[in-house]
Amino acid sequence: MLVKLAKDPMKLFEDIWGDMPAPSASTPAFKVDISEDAQAFHIEAEMPGLQKEDIVIGVEDDVLTIKGERKKEVEEKGKNYHRIERTYGSFSRSFNLGEMIDQENIDAAFDNGLLHIRLPKAQEVRKTKEIAIK
Repeated sequence: MLVKLAKDPMKLFEDIWGDMPAPSASTPAFKVDISEDAQAFHIEAEMPGLQKEDIVIGVEDDVLTIKGERKKEVEEKGKNYHRIERTYGSFSRSFNLGEMIDQENIDAAFDNGLLHIRLPKAQEVRKTKEIAIK
């Protein structure tokens, strides 16, 4: 069944910052996998080292935003680092949702460093009407 969409379905979850350069070490980001089944879209985000209390998910104006903060808990004195690759600080990613998502029923779960967001598909809105001829 073909459904006419208000937005291009291939760009439904395009990262709204997609045209920006890759994040640097000073602005940590996270990787996501986006999949779809008959009932919903699914976003799985890798967030190792975080607790669910460190993550905030919100929707505003058809944009889903995932924010997190990785805190450096202990500063070690007397240790000379030769290289630090782990990053700390605040980070976020945002995705356009469009009209295909039932925003009232989005849910999320976090387990062992993996955030799973379920975005249920909205029921098709019928925008056609037959007009009776008098």
